[in-house]
Amino acid sequence: MDFAFILFVALVVTGVIWLLDKVWLGPRRHEKNRRENSGQAPEHARDPMLVEYAKAFFPVILIVFVLRSFIAEPFRIPSGSMLPTLNIGDFILVNKFSYGVRLPVANVKVVDLDDPARGDIMVFRFPHDPKMHFVKRVVGLPGDTIETRGGELFINGKRMKHTADGQYEFKNGYKRDVKLDKLVEDLGGVEHDILIDRGRRSQDIKQVVPDGHYFVMGDNRNYSNDSRYWGFVPDENVVGKAFFIWFAWDSANGGGVNWSRIGTTF
Repeated sequence: MDFAFILFVALVVTGVIWLLDKVWLGPRRHEKNRRENSGQAPEHARDPMLVEYAKAFFPVILIVFVLRSFIAEPFRIPSGSMLPTLNIGDFILVNKFSYGVRLPVANVKVVDLDDPARGDIMVFRFPHDPKMHFVKRVVGLPGDTIETRGGELFINGKRMKHTADGQYEFKNGYKRDVKLDKLVEDLGGVEHDILIDRGRRSQDIKQVVPDGHYFVMGDNRNYSNDSRYWGFVPDENVVGKAFFIWFAWDSANGGGVNWSRIGTTF
């Protein structure tokens, strides 16, 4: 079940209990206590346990709900599809208002501030299962013609430049050492690192991005489940823009905090 929905339900339930006690149940309870105590209410009469819990948790849930829905939301990176930019075990913060203000749970945009830009690292709900969240890099914007051919990326007929930058070694999901070519890709002025496996065949496609949709790819190009395989990301599925690593756990090398990655921005 969607955590945002659970948080919303908890907020409504605790808020309703608190409001009912404030305007109706509380006054009736205090009046009853005064009658039972010869017209004087006890100095430290306790509220019912359910009311106490509601009063305690409602402001906390409200603060978390507002921050998570409109300011920033944390996510954990579960796979290596965005290597070398994002590692397995990175905990990132996602800006929830950079692409406009959206109503929580309903995910309807009510304030249009900006649109995803080419090169952004974007978190979105997977089009084929909105309960799942994916993180990929925005490559194609509405109206763009995206083509991948022989491991090369073309946008509107122009090949994106790659500059060799040595090799990148990491452990895959089976704890095996993997060494891939590392390149710097220039997405029309936005440079970022990507990984290429020369021994693995790439997916060749040519598609036009529809209005209100985006084409996304992982930086670990040969090991990413992205728009090349399942299509475009509709704007209503956009969650926000990743911008900060607030914690990192190096699970690939036996565990431990990866202090060098904490505080990384992109």
